[in-house]
Amino acid sequence: QVQLVESGGGSVQAGGALKLSCVASGYSYVSMAWFRQAPGKQREGVAAIYRGADYGLYADSVKGRFTVSQDYAKRSMTLTMDTLKPEDTAIYYCAAAQSLPFTWSDPTSYDNWGQGTQVTVSS
Repeated sequence: QVQLVESGGGSVQAGGALKLSCVASGYSYVSMAWFRQAPGKQREGVAAIYRGADYGLYADSVKGRFTVSQDYAKRSMTLTMDTLKPEDTAIYYCAAAQSLPFTWSDPTSYDNWGQGTQVTVSS
């Protein structure tokens, strides 16, 4: 298993910025991702990054506003969120996949999850 600990999040006004971090421990993984879930909605993939890669994969709704990055040595992943919108309000979860192949935006591809952190964007 991979243990994931998230930090960051909070409340911000529309147009503002926040940063989320996730640190992994335990077994190895091939990819990490951020998902989010708003009340009454399904969990959706936000961004993902393969371990060791220097580019991320993004949902269309966040392209150009969010950036995912990683520190390979520290086994950490960061999601930098800019130009936040009220519709970005959700609980954000860090996830790690331990095997390939997988679909990065499919929650069932991931074996391990963090506890979640709340992001609230007010208009």
